[in-house]
Amino acid sequence: MKYSKQLVAGVAVLALGGCLTLPAGPAGPQGATGDTGAKGYTGATGNTGATGYTGATGSTGSTGYTGATGSTGATGDTGATGYTGATGDTGATGSTGARGNTGAKGTTSGETIVIVPAR
Repeated sequence: MKYSKQLVAGVAVLALGGCLTLPAGPAGPQGATGDTGAKGYTGATGNTGATGYTGATGSTGSTGYTGATGSTGATGDTGATGYTGATGDTGATGSTGARGNTGAKGTTSGETIVIVPAR
């Protein structure tokens, strides 16, 4: 409680010190230098930690699946039917052959028969 009253008084002085301005007084005598504190104890060195274990070997991965078989391609369209060729011209009519001569007149003898085959 003693310190809290002193703290409140110090804060009030600082707050009011900004409002009031007084001339500075003469400097006081310099205080004596304080004693150097004793050297602290150095802590003991800690133990080294144990070596960690080696991790287990991983499992072999599973074999991948075989891909699906592709579909059969579409059947192609039938080609267009070709055009019929032009009809050829009729050949020229041949000339009529020359007329043959009539054969010589033969003689008949009484009993001969001549057989002429039909054309």
